[in-house]
Amino acid sequence: MIKIQLVDDEPHILSALQRVLRPHGWTVHGFSDAQSALDALSEHEYAVIVSDYQMPSIDGVTYLQFAKQRQPHAMRMVLSAHGDRQAMMNAINRAEIYRFLSKPWEDYEIEAALRAAIDLYLMKIQNQRLLSQLERQQTALQRQQQELLRLETEHPGITRVRRDIDGAVLIDFEGQADYG
Repeated sequence: MIKIQLVDDEPHILSALQRVLRPHGWTVHGFSDAQSALDALSEHEYAVIVSDYQMPSIDGVTYLQFAKQRQPHAMRMVLSAHGDRQAMMNAINRAEIYRFLSKPWEDYEIEAALRAAIDLYLMKIQNQRLLSQLERQQTALQRQQQELLRLETEHPGITRVRRDIDGAVLIDFEGQADYG
């Protein structure tokens, strides 16, 4: 189940965002204070974290930096009524923000941005799983190669197989006549 965290000090903004996102079947957790949102990061794994840029206790970029430390794979987005270019660059550089969303917003823009963020999150998670699987397979292969080397050292030739032109295994018993 995909979980999205929304952090905004204005309850009507949280309600509006939750209304927009409800039809998509995502689990949406809304927080009007940053401390509760930070606590939730320890309890839930979020695919996307959306924070207001200007909040009374902490700014959105700082909050998203904390979120990045706790959930580095989550996609982070800033929602702001201020279109300050320097603020956007700061957000992107300090908290590795995926998107900067404007207030007021068009519902389809929020939906599209979240869908794209969720797709990217799922791809990152899948890549991480595949990388872990590859590392496990490489470790198993290295163990097998070490065992083959050990066997070959103890019993020279034991790991080599003779085959005929068709690929059939040739068995050569010492001391027996060849009836070929």
